[in-house]
Amino acid sequence: MSTVIVNQTITADGYAAGLDQSEERPFGADGGDGWGDRLHSWMFDHAEENTAEVEQMAGARAHIMGRNMFGPVRGPWDRDWNGWWGDDPPFHGPVFVLTHHPRDPQPMEGGTTYHFVTDGIESALEEAREAAGDGEISIQGGASTINQYLAAGLVDELRLHIVPFTLGAGVRLFDGAPPLDLEQVTARAASTVMHVTYRVR
Repeated sequence: MSTVIVNQTITADGYAAGLDQSEERPFGADGGDGWGDRLHSWMFDHAEENTAEVEQMAGARAHIMGRNMFGPVRGPWDRDWNGWWGDDPPFHGPVFVLTHHPRDPQPMEGGTTYHFVTDGIESALEEAREAAGDGEISIQGGASTINQYLAAGLVDELRLHIVPFTLGAGVRLFDGAPPLDLEQVTARAASTVMHVTYRVR
C-alpha cells in the first residue's frame, strides 16, 4: 500500500503562503522579492545544506496538487498554461491536479504528466494510488488542498520545513483540519530551516 506524504514549507506561525498571491508572486507577500523567496530559500539558496530533504521530496511516485498550486488560471481552461515549473517540471511522474474544469492530460518533458481530476480529493488519491503502486504519494499543496486531505483522514505522514519568520496572515496549514495526534519521527535543524517529520496516528 502506498504512503501518503505531505511535504510543506511553512513559516513559524504555520503559513504556507502570504496575502496577495498573484502570477508574479505565487506565494504572496512573504518579505522576499517574489516566488516565495523567503519561504523557499532553503531549497534554492541553501540547497547543498538540504540535499537529503530536496531529494526526499523528489522521490514520490505520484503527486497531487490543487489548481492554485498548478497555476493562476481560474475558471475554464481558456489560457495556455502548463504549470509554474516550465517544460521540464521536477516531478518526473504523474501529477493529479484538482480542478472543477475538465482538461486532457498534459505530458511534459522528463516524465511528468499532469492529469486533471474533477471529482474530488478521494478520486485523485485513488488515481494516484494506482499510479504509485507501493511507492509514496506526495500531496504537494497548497495548504488548502492539504487541509482537505487532513480533514478527511487521508494523510499518513507530515514532512514540514519550518522557516524562522512569521507572516501573521495568509493561507495557513491545519486551518479546518481536526485535532491530530502526531508522532515525531525525525527533526533536523539547518541554518535557515527546521525539518520535522510527523507520523499521523
